Amino acid sequence: MPSQLQSRTPEEYGDKYQDHLLEQYKLYVETSQQTSERRQNANNFLLTVNSSLVALYVTFLSTFGHHHWNALIPFTGLFVCFLWYSTVDSYKDLNTAKFKVIHELEEQLPVALFKHEWYVCGQNRKKTEKPIEDKYIPLTHLERWIPVAFAGLYVVLVVYSFTAKVDKREIPATPAPAPPHEVHQQK
Repeated sequence: MPSQLQSRTPEEYGDKYQDHLLEQYKLYVETSQQTSERRQNANNFLLTVNSSLVALYVTFLSTFGHHHWNALIPFTGLFVCFLWYSTVDSYKDLNTAKFKVIHELEEQLPVALFKHEWYVCGQNRKKTEKPIEDKYIPLTHLERWIPVAFAGLYVVLVVYSFTAKVDKREIPATPAPAPPHEVHQQK
C-alpha cells in the first residue's frame, strides 16, 4: 500500500522509479530554498517599510510639530507589524511542511541527509548538554521578535502622539502684497 506521499508503488511505476524519485527530490529541495529566499525578501521589504514609517514619523514631527494626527503613522505601522508577524508564521508553517515531505522522500533514498544533519549535531555536543532540538532556536522564532519590537515602538509613538502637548504654532504665511495705491505713497 503506497503512503500518502507516493502515488504509485515502485513496482507499479516501473524501472525509472528511483531516477524519477531522485529528480523530484532535487526539485523539491530547490523549492524549499526558493521559499527561504522569498521569506528573506519579504522580511527585507517589511523591515524597509517599518524603518520608513519611523523616519516619516520623525520627519512629520520635526516639520509640523506635535499633533494628534501624527498617530496615524504608528497606527499604520502596527498594521504592517501584524502583517509581518503573520507572514513569518505562514512561512514557518510552509517550511515545516516542506521539510516533513523532504524527510519522507529521504526514506525512499539511499541516504537521509537532512534527517542525519540533526544526528550529527547531536553527536558533537557534550553529554551534559541538552539535546540539539532543545538548544536550537529556529530562525522563525527570532524573526517573530522583529515585528514585535517595531509594534512596541509604535505603541510608544501612539501614546506619545496623544499625550504630548499639541504644538499651537502656526506656519508663518507669506505677507500679502501691498495694495497698488500704497506703493505709490511710499515713494
